[in-house]
Amino acid sequence: MSLYFWRMTGIENASLSKVIVHKIGNPTRAEDLKLSVQPLILNDGIVRSMLTRYFLHAFNDNELYRFTHLSDINLNEVYHYTRQIFENGDVFVEQTHLLARFLYSKSTHVKVKEGELYVALFDKIPFEGGETEALGIFKSESRETFLRIFPHGQNWEIIQEEGININKLDKGCIVFKTHTSEGYKVCVVDNANKQNDTQYWVNDFLQVQPYADSYHNTDKYLGLCKNFISNEYTEKFEVSKSDQIDLLNRSMDYFKTKEQFNIQEFASEVIHHPEVVDTFMEYKQKFEASRNFEIQDEFDIHLSAVKKQQKSFKSILKLDKNFHVYIHGRRDLMEKGYDEMTGKKYYKIYFDEEH
Repeated sequence: MSLYFWRMTGIENASLSKVIVHKIGNPTRAEDLKLSVQPLILNDGIVRSMLTRYFLHAFNDNELYRFTHLSDINLNEVYHYTRQIFENGDVFVEQTHLLARFLYSKSTHVKVKEGELYVALFDKIPFEGGETEALGIFKSESRETFLRIFPHGQNWEIIQEEGININKLDKGCIVFKTHTSEGYKVCVVDNANKQNDTQYWVNDFLQVQPYADSYHNTDKYLGLCKNFISNEYTEKFEVSKSDQIDLLNRSMDYFKTKEQFNIQEFASEVIHHPEVVDTFMEYKQKFEASRNFEIQDEFDIHLSAVKKQQKSFKSILKLDKNFHVYIHGRRDLMEKGYDEMTGKKYYKIYFDEEH
């Protein structure tokens, strides 16, 4: 199974049965909530195909979430409305009105933009080797300017129009009709307003948490390592940039070469120093608490999560504006010093062959 839904075998054949659109404003700016009374009429096969691609292309099918609630999952509004639709398709419009009203009530932050809410029902969609029903909830907030050329008599005229780029989904979630009692399995996208103060889509509206599987654990642990090494490690200990890159490389190499993660083994083989290990463990607790999830101490390593995170593990040592040194390993073959004659720092690199 590939990374993006649209590239999955058969995704272009996903069956989109109903779509309804509502306008969601920001109540603090006195913007309105406008509800449609019936779904869109989709007689044009090309438009239906374009909508399906717009809705589905941006999701990572490995990164799964589930609806949660402190006391009772049925009190999670989006979970409850979604379940009503799955159990009785005749209440589709009524329940989408409730979804729209709930999202409107959560759209009070000053940075939340007005936009369209799409609620789409899929009769079948590829998932985990089979097909299942799914409900999609999407919001478009961004507008782009397009030029439209049209004939006028014997000439052509051009005007500008604003519209939605079907290659850029702002916010969305797909709820798969599976694992109902556990809060369903859900995919989430939030490409706009990623700052913590505006993540109303994930935290306030959907109220979802990552599904605790091997992908989640691998992805979050690598994110934890990167944040620790980039921030806490350099603040608490006197280390050079090359030492920092070396620890990043050793962390990534561990995940690339092992099939299972064990926190004690990782601490021993990668971090080494007891005082750094203690600081790392303290940072892990804060990291989990601030994000409201727990990362297991032992789990199977998921290669797709490793490939995803590898892109953000930078191994480039930048020296002023003159040199970029790529460090892939063997920190012991680098020596840092200071030249009193020139008043400049230097690195001495030992190697066997020049390529």
